[in-house]
Amino acid sequence: MPKQQTQSSPGEIKSSGEESPPLFTHLEDTLKQIHERLGNSPDLNVRKYETLNHDNHVAVLYINGLVDKELVDEYVTHALSFEEIKEKAPSAWDLFIFAKEKALSIGKEKVVEDQNSLLEALMSGDTIILFDKVDKGISVTTSGGEGRSVTEASTQVNIRGPKESFTESLGTNIALVRKRIKNPNLWIETLTMGSVTKTDVSIAHIHGLAKEETLQQIRAKLADIHVDSILESGYIEQLIEENNYSPFPTLYNTERPDSVAGNLLEGRIAIFVDGTPFVLILPATFFMFFHTVEDYYQRYDITSVIRVLRFVCLLVSLFGPAIFVAALNFHQEMIPTPLLINFASQREGVPFPVVVEVLLLEVTFEIIREAGIRMPSQIGQTVSIIGGLVLGQAAVQAGIVSPAMVIVVSLTGISSFATPAFNMALSIRILRFVITFVAAYIGLYGIAIVGLILVAHLCSLRSMGVPYMSPLAPFAPGDQKDIFLRTPLHFMKTRRRLLKNDEAPGAAVQTSQGSRHEK
Repeated sequence: MPKQQTQSSPGEIKSSGEESPPLFTHLEDTLKQIHERLGNSPDLNVRKYETLNHDNHVAVLYINGLVDKELVDEYVTHALSFEEIKEKAPSAWDLFIFAKEKALSIGKEKVVEDQNSLLEALMSGDTIILFDKVDKGISVTTSGGEGRSVTEASTQVNIRGPKESFTESLGTNIALVRKRIKNPNLWIETLTMGSVTKTDVSIAHIHGLAKEETLQQIRAKLADIHVDSILESGYIEQLIEENNYSPFPTLYNTERPDSVAGNLLEGRIAIFVDGTPFVLILPATFFMFFHTVEDYYQRYDITSVIRVLRFVCLLVSLFGPAIFVAALNFHQEMIPTPLLINFASQREGVPFPVVVEVLLLEVTFEIIREAGIRMPSQIGQTVSIIGGLVLGQAAVQAGIVSPAMVIVVSLTGISSFATPAFNMALSIRILRFVITFVAAYIGLYGIAIVGLILVAHLCSLRSMGVPYMSPLAPFAPGDQKDIFLRTPLHFMKTRRRLLKNDEAPGAAVQTSQGSRHEK
């Protein structure tokens, strides 16, 4: 991954704060300067035209692959080649005015007067029209080029609901959300970040629902980012989060438009980054990472049972191996005698202590899981399953680990897959090693101490000013209907207290995940 730089390389790319040289009056001088600034790049396409009297010359510039070629050919180059235009524009300035009027029929157009503005527009997929004897140019929005089509989400399995997912195109992603929220109060703010990459970043919120102070805080944090490159939304996530040293994620990311639309309707704010299908949602709370969009597409009783199962899996994946190690090392009286005798007989001949046995299996399991993720999808799952079975059986037969330990570690690993959010599952996997180490030396007392520290840490976290454990801490009685259990939709008629804008209209809207909320 490229390293982040706080300043651009001197002499290569000028920042927006530096004075930009103007365009030359002579067309050839301007074209020569542009070729030099781009290092004579072969993807710069230049087409030249001239009038009937051969006095006025016009050049059309665009970058191959960044523009919609059909749009450029049909409306720009084809229009400038008409003899009618050449006859109606005898002078260079007349030709500039006539071309500017023609550009209005294509799309958004603007006049560029300096080289930096011209190059920024060129790199954004615009087509530039330059004129001899005129020190100005016209930038026409023709962005397009090759891109991935809208497909089903790859990292968030879709059980029920829309099958669309975000793409790497910022315009497409915003359009997917607008298809679901047909409301003029869905406001989009766009800014450019990265002094070298010039990445477009958009902030989306529903005016009247999102808190203005939260919006101002996000704007201020984004304005404080001064780096060379923003290549993915993960860069912004790391640069604006309030707790850099916490193992828990405080920003939620998703590639599903229905999830973004629902969270916007709940009063949250979304950050879109050009070039990535992952959209950031904030403020985020701890319980968001254990809820899915499908929870609101199914009956409340089914959803409630599944949610309880997820939180049980959270406890198993976090404390399972640690409790097993503590019980065998310090608290044998807690284990029934027949089961304890069984465990003791299984461990005969095992050369390692219990904690080494657990860590050996845990590290092996993580290696198999990581290898399965990085391998091609066709064989990744097969290798993970077969590798786990073969290595587990071989380790037991070789007397390296006991069968009970294989069961505990396997159950723990499978339980971690029940966490819907991948970044939260990663945090739990890391903390599991820490808790296991503590349990090996202090026992259940150590597990209790670490558990209290984790709860205190979670309660101290905030995401854009919103308590991370809300609405459980601080406790909000009216918001408990959508945490561990989910009540029927017709009972969910109030927005969450800490997300609600006090000046929001009272009209009913759909919540983040589909429930009906009113003020």
